[in-house]
Amino acid sequence: MTYLTRATAAAGAVLAAGLLVAGPAQAASRATPSGDWLYLTVTRGESPSIDSHGTLLRCDPPRGHPHAADACAGLAAAGGDIARIPQKDVFCPMIYAPVTARAHGEWNGRPVEFQETYAGKCVMNARTGSVFALDD
Repeated sequence: MTYLTRATAAAGAVLAAGLLVAGPAQAASRATPSGDWLYLTVTRGESPSIDSHGTLLRCDPPRGHPHAADACAGLAAAGGDIARIPQKDVFCPMIYAPVTARAHGEWNGRPVEFQETYAGKCVMNARTGSVFALDD
């Protein structure tokens, strides 16, 4: 016959609870990308909505984006700051068709949060380079 003391039962309960907590935490840490990465979305209109489509841009090595190498190079030159990407000199049609670009992720170990609404896709691409060129 086996006898369990309260201390043994409590230790077992603590160990079981610790395993339950550690399991999902380990799974979540594996789901978060490492290195430089951004989750990018582009939405028609002036605010993010369910109608947005997005992609995960990873830069170690570049992948997950139609123009990953160009997008990563532009971000690297700007230190991961999308607002610092040099604007291209292009002529865009004067048609108001707003798009909202949004990014969140990590660059050089720092969190990145970016959201901007542009008058149209052409203006967005001129100001952000290949970063939000998700359709092409």
